[in-house]
Amino acid sequence: MRQTILLALVLFPGITFAENPFSPDYSKPTQYAGMQLVFSEEFNYEGKPDSTIWNYEKGFARNHELQWYQSENANCKGGRLLIEGKRADFPNPNYVADSKNWKKNREKVSYTSSSITTSRKKSWLFGRFEVRARIDTAMGSWPAIWLLGENYEWPSSGEIDMLEFYRPDNVPSILANVASGTDRRWTAKWDGSKKPIADFLKNDKKWSQKYHVWRMDWTKDSINLYVDNFLLNTTLVSETTNPDGTKPFLQPQYLLLNLALGENGGDPSHSKFPITFEVDYVRVYQQQE
Repeated sequence: MRQTILLALVLFPGITFAENPFSPDYSKPTQYAGMQLVFSEEFNYEGKPDSTIWNYEKGFARNHELQWYQSENANCKGGRLLIEGKRADFPNPNYVADSKNWKKNREKVSYTSSSITTSRKKSWLFGRFEVRARIDTAMGSWPAIWLLGENYEWPSSGEIDMLEFYRPDNVPSILANVASGTDRRWTAKWDGSKKPIADFLKNDKKWSQKYHVWRMDWTKDSINLYVDNFLLNTTLVSETTNPDGTKPFLQPQYLLLNLALGENGGDPSHSKFPITFEVDYVRVYQQQE
């Protein structure tokens, strides 16, 4: 199918293709009145993600998650970025016996995955962000599309979770969150929403098998988070000022795409592997000047 599409693009360069919810979308980015496309990563190439755009996180990262992040688990194929969570069994390179640091006191690595970011390479202030992706809802899966600021320490840097899928109170849910700083170091003020995935499945039994468009409309006044044009959460920027007066969402943010395993995602030990997170494209639009 992909070869047919590519041949058609060569023979008929003006052609567009209707979106198939089960497949990557090869059509040109949507044009919005009064807005211009300032960034587009379509992943329509084979091999590793473009190194001029993406970095890799390495090792154990955060939240006591089970996966060891490495570049090997992120590859571009078939018109999308494919991040795979896999079982593993090798020594933790950073192991220190009796360490109180959870990243060091794990003797072995039992799972691997990937997290790619645009840190220090690409960042944006305001705009419409669209990420078309398909998530794996297996037990243990914790995919995310999110943004962080680089000017301050977390959470004063600000965090925007366009997508998180995990299991709060053991209920598989889609989450959309915004975090800013408090007067306690490393303690965030959260404005979030969670919607059980069962609510989507009521209307579409195959919802979990399809690609969906996660969208953010971010202005100097508000942050609105959507999936397939369904509004998940609204945050007023005026209510996100840090206690020291800094304003994280009036600062540029960079993008992260990752697949975590375990912790909030649940126990993956009985799940079928690989667990996957597929990203068709990332597009950023901003108001024309």
